[in-house]
Amino acid sequence: MIKKRRKITGLAASRNNSFTSLLLAVFLGKFCDMIVIPPIMMYILFIILSHHIGFFHKNLSFKIDVSIINEAKSILCLELLRVRSIIEENKMGIIKTDKLVFEYIRRDEEGNVEGITRAVDEVDLDVKQGDFVAILGHNGSGKSTLAKHINAILYPTEGTVWVDGMNTRDEKDLWNIRQEAGMVFQNPDNQIIGQVVEEDVGFGPENMGVPTEEIWERVEESLKAVGMYKYRKYSPNKLSGGQKQRVSIAGVIAMHPKCIVLDEPTAMLDPSGRKEVVRAVRALNDVEGITVVLITHYMEEIIHADKVFVMDKGRIAMQGTPREIFSQVEKLKELRLDVPQVTLLAYELQNSGINLPDGILTVDELTRALLAAVR
Repeated sequence: MIKKRRKITGLAASRNNSFTSLLLAVFLGKFCDMIVIPPIMMYILFIILSHHIGFFHKNLSFKIDVSIINEAKSILCLELLRVRSIIEENKMGIIKTDKLVFEYIRRDEEGNVEGITRAVDEVDLDVKQGDFVAILGHNGSGKSTLAKHINAILYPTEGTVWVDGMNTRDEKDLWNIRQEAGMVFQNPDNQIIGQVVEEDVGFGPENMGVPTEEIWERVEESLKAVGMYKYRKYSPNKLSGGQKQRVSIAGVIAMHPKCIVLDEPTAMLDPSGRKEVVRAVRALNDVEGITVVLITHYMEEIIHADKVFVMDKGRIAMQGTPREIFSQVEKLKELRLDVPQVTLLAYELQNSGINLPDGILTVDELTRALLAAVR
């Protein structure tokens, strides 16, 4: 005689439902602590497991209450977001400095110390992968010295610099660091070594062991990005200063580094050339996810940056988003820095009594704000 299976009903079913859902949520929560999975994947995993639990208990007429599932999903998603947030906060960025100090030592002909200049003074920097970071500062503020530490051209007098988790003091990692962090110098003559433009651009990838066919693809792609493809057969010595700078940038772009440090790369370019270079750099950041550290004197170039650091006397004097930085016009003037022309115009209009928001960065923003103010 076949015995009938006992159905779970009433309070017992409710308790079983709650207990099962709790176990499921705890399991996924612990799993989440061990492995970082996007929320949508955890959501799908939860639905699948819930479905199978219902299936396994089909003969017991067992079903998980919908409200319990929804509540468990909400708790699970919140817990997942919390864990992800903690992981992101504790994760080391691709570039990190800890109390970085660098001193230039002047010596006489006999090697005796004549003086010491502290160019970088206890700078803490944390740049995440994929960030577009701008560093501002007047001449002598220490921004270029800081940039040279990222590429391990200079070593800290005190403190530590990490690039993609590698300490720049470790000689064994020097090659890898310079592959991860490409650098474009202010003077292109310090970077161009090839006799022909396309050969110079392909020099970096060739030394990295990139296959020949891919090298030429990268050369073409990089030269087109900076508007120099038609000069690929030229000698760099026949180019203008601005054209040389674009070739230098193409050479770094061709290496496809995780991070590009640009030390006033557009200083020798005309306005049109500056726009082309900045557009190419932004595209690399947006599309390829390459981290960009841009040092510049042109304020209009940094309005699309994720974060801005302002240096003065070797220290970080200000930091924040472009809007936060350019909202403090008077403080920037004290640091001997300019602001974008449209921001300055909006600031002067504010002072004249027109109700405008702080930190206007573009002409479109100013136009909309003025239209709103006169309505």
